[in-house]
Amino acid sequence: MPSNLHITVYKDELHRESVIQLWESVFGYEAAHNQPSLVIAKKIALADNLLFLAVRDKAVLGTVMAGYDGHRGWLYSLAVSSAHRNQGIGSMLIKHAEHALENLGCLKINLQIMEGNEAVISFYRSLGYDIEQRISMGKRVNKNTI
Repeated sequence: MPSNLHITVYKDELHRESVIQLWESVFGYEAAHNQPSLVIAKKIALADNLLFLAVRDKAVLGTVMAGYDGHRGWLYSLAVSSAHRNQGIGSMLIKHAEHALENLGCLKINLQIMEGNEAVISFYRSLGYDIEQRISMGKRVNKNTI
């Protein structure tokens, strides 16, 4: 583990602005339903404590969000600031989230990679993830509110 770095659960009053800034710089999402403030609000409303941060001296260097529906676990929003990549922070965050999901009884963890971000495949493979033959489909609901 890089020195002075620890993994912690997101706390809105301490981390909100730092996470928003990190996600805007890493993801640059333009769609309203992916705006960091909305994603954070919806995640903390679940109160599942599955949004994890890599923090050094109060600075948020990375995030990973996990979800569990009682059947499968999911990983989302893995982000590491560009100045702190290739230091093992992303791997630490993934392993921490995996452990949290396993403690909930999760037997399988899934993740999706956005088209155009295929360069991360080797990173996930190094952590034991494989490409599975699936077709991912989605549907936006509540279009008037996002």
